[in-house]
Parts: sequence; structure tokens; C-alpha cells
Amino acid sequence: MKKWVHLLPIRYATKGEPSPVANLLLILVLVLLVIAPLLLSPDAPYEGADGKAEEIIMEINPAYEPWWEPIWEPPSGEIESMLFSLQAAAGSLFIGFSLGRISAHRKNSDRQS
Repeated sequence: MKKWVHLLPIRYATKGEPSPVANLLLILVLVLLVIAPLLLSPDAPYEGADGKAEEIIMEINPAYEPWWEPIWEPPSGEIESMLFSLQAAAGSLFIGFSLGRISAHRKNSDRQS
């Protein structure tokens, strides 16, 4: 087991796997992290950082010119959001697949030794 596991207030099963209570607790923390900003600031404008960065740069240096222009701009904000979501989903799938493969490789190597 990992060195930091003893710091968690959750008992672990005999095979080193988290108990169902640990999984439920982690899911609850995740849900709270997603919902908390919406509850704490319901009227806040949740917008991207790109627009804010551009505003600040123009305040500091109004003569600033970008180094390059986008090759293609989506025709609407909805399409831009969809493409961003697809990119995030693809990245998540890649990370999940990689972690699953590493985990399976470790389990298989433990069985062989």
C-alpha cells in the first residue's frame, strides 16, 4: 500500500482496494466540487479565460497585435463549445485508457511473479 494511505480515515479491504465507503466519499466530494461554485455565486458570469486575458492585454498595451490568427473560427459559440467538449472527452478517454492499461499491466505482472 502507499505511504499516505494511513492518513485517510477510511479502512481498506484486505487486498489493498478501497472500500465502498471510500468510493462513495470520493463521489460525494466530486459532486460538491462541481456544485459548490454554482451555489456560492449563482449570478456569476461563468465565461472562459481567453476573453478575460485579451481584455487585460488590451488594457495594458492597446497597440498589441496577436502573433498569429486562427486558421479557422467556428461559425457559432455553440459549435465552439461542442468542439471543446469533444476535445475534453477525447483527452479523458485517452487518460482513462492509459491508466487502465497501466493498472492491468501491473496486475498481470503481479500474478506472474
